Amino acid sequence: MKKIIECVPNFSEGRDLEKIEKIVNPFRGRDNVKLLDYKRDEDHNRLVVTVVGEPDAVAEAVIDAIGVAIEVIDMRLHKGQHPRMGAVDVVPFIPIKNISMTEAVELSKEVAAKVAEKYNLPVYLYEKSATSAERENLANIRKGEFEGMFEKIKQPQWKPDFGPQEVHPTAGVVAIGARMPLVAFNVNLGTNNLEIANKIAKNVRFIGGGLRYCKAIGVELKDRGIVQVSMNMTDYTKTALYRAFELIKIEAKRFGVSVVGSEIIGLVPMEALIDTAVYYLGVEDFSMEQILETRIME
Repeated sequence: MKKIIECVPNFSEGRDLEKIEKIVNPFRGRDNVKLLDYKRDEDHNRLVVTVVGEPDAVAEAVIDAIGVAIEVIDMRLHKGQHPRMGAVDVVPFIPIKNISMTEAVELSKEVAAKVAEKYNLPVYLYEKSATSAERENLANIRKGEFEGMFEKIKQPQWKPDFGPQEVHPTAGVVAIGARMPLVAFNVNLGTNNLEIANKIAKNVRFIGGGLRYCKAIGVELKDRGIVQVSMNMTDYTKTALYRAFELIKIEAKRFGVSVVGSEIIGLVPMEALIDTAVYYLGVEDFSMEQILETRIME
């Protein structure tokens, strides 16, 4: 492949295995598209798919998968811990090889236009593709979630970038854009008190005075009887995973709570984990060039 782009669409279905397989199927068996990973979360009631490939081929697969999700997901019935505003909640495109961010932005806009026309679905452009500063942050667009979008979309400042100024009755709305690689990093706490997780998340995330490239919310994991701080690390090269982890440990101590584990959703750049390993091991003068797999893939 001369150009490689990554796409990580998030779908609002993490429990029904039959529906999940239908949504993922459009990414299978296609030329110049490789399905790298898909992970469901029952508590979040969310599916995260990771695919890479040539831009046009990936775009076609994504558009097809969006069509399936619209058919099988009814947002009127959807309940989950993760904020959401549509059957296909967000579709980010990430430039990987021989493709610029500018090209990724153009691709996201092409996909947005086609999705709006083909499925009569309202589309907002976000992150690097945003048409205004207010729309760069996905949280601003998503505020109010599916239920609140019916009134929000009528406001002039929240008119969709593509599609009707009316929420799809069962599929909601979708955000599509281009961005840097993101790491979905969650830290589990040894308590079932959601209020504590929310307070810690508020102090850790940037808008609460915390880490610059960190978004965070508190989430309840009912099946495990614990809560977690669920984070999106939007630029791991500037805000390392270990900083978020250590800050959560510090904040948790204020409530007499311990950190009992962590998880990464989807795929993660090797550099993000190596950076964290180097910190905890205290390795001096370490370079990515010392990674065996890095040298093999050269």
